[in-house]
Amino acid sequence: MSLKWTDVLEIAIELEEKYPDTDPLQVNFVDLQKWVLALEGFDDAPEHCGERILEGIQMAWIEERD
Repeated sequence: MSLKWTDVLEIAIELEEKYPDTDPLQVNFVDLQKWVLALEGFDDAPEHCGERILEGIQMAWIEERD
């Protein structure tokens, strides 16, 4: 499976599985971007990501946790 920045929910699920003990609210956007880029199957350019996308991923991660 190939993930892109627009796959916000799928990325959030992957992050929850990889970092189950991490509070998404405590992750800064620099680290969040690095973690997403390092996900297996992620295939998109770093420059295609902005703060709005990272906020969406963070919110989806929080919702996935609940």
